[in-house]
Amino acid sequence: MSAEWALEVLDRAPYITMSMTDTDGMPYSVPLSLARTDEKTFYFHCAMEGKKLDAINKNPNVCLSAVSKCKPTVGPKDGSFTLEFKSAIAFGKAEIVNDEAEKISALRAICERFLPKHMDAFDVSIARSLARTAVVRITLSEPPVGKRKEYDAQGEEMKWGRME
Repeated sequence: MSAEWALEVLDRAPYITMSMTDTDGMPYSVPLSLARTDEKTFYFHCAMEGKKLDAINKNPNVCLSAVSKCKPTVGPKDGSFTLEFKSAIAFGKAEIVNDEAEKISALRAICERFLPKHMDAFDVSIARSLARTAVVRITLSEPPVGKRKEYDAQGEEMKWGRME
């Protein structure tokens, strides 16, 4: 599927798993609440210290993975057990944000994505917690890719590019 389609999957996913290499060289993945601000920039927030930040400081290369639809089903034509899904994957570099204005902008994007009806409390929350909140920017190094398995109303699998 197209990069635009993959970005939509990333936008709709309730969380995105970020994979990286920990400081001992072992794989490390963690589900996060990310917000996207343009075609290649994502943000998340976390504590000021911890395994994620240690890993990013040692090796900033990350992989994002998301699934926005996942439904076990029986294949309409052949009765096979299968899974309908929409998924996306993206590669990028993570960097801890130090600029206060960018941190606030990123936190606003995260709050607008996950709690848009509570933005009236944003400024108070920022005043209370900005100093103890880390923000990480992920810049994609290439366009994301997406994949899906989905059936139409007639039970035909919708192959690549078919958007019904």
